[in-house]
Amino acid sequence: MGTFYIGARIENIADREHGATIPKLLVDTGSEYTWVAAATLEKLGIKREKKDLAFTMANGQVITRSVGFAIVRVEKAFTVDEVVFAEKGDMLLLGARSLEGLNLAVDARKKKLVAAGPLPVACC
Repeated sequence: MGTFYIGARIENIADREHGATIPKLLVDTGSEYTWVAAATLEKLGIKREKKDLAFTMANGQVITRSVGFAIVRVEKAFTVDEVVFAEKGDMLLLGARSLEGLNLAVDARKKKLVAAGPLPVACC
């Protein structure tokens, strides 16, 4: 598929005035969560709500990290999601859960995010 990066804005859900632009997040549909530098999340007042969650890295190594709640914005799209407090050496990622909440899909050929279209719903 190839890789590409996107800029995003992360905001505190309780105080949207506290936000930071992250200029370079790797779009990673293989990662469930979005990963943002812990220092950035702490500066925004985002709290560690879930501690010591286990994550399996691509090389099979298991690590633990904390997770908090934030607003994730990409251009005009936004969602509330769980974000990982990334530590030094961790990649900064825009994960599949955020992409789904943003209702964006990956255009692998053009290496960009595009509108995913109407949201599915159960009926009747």
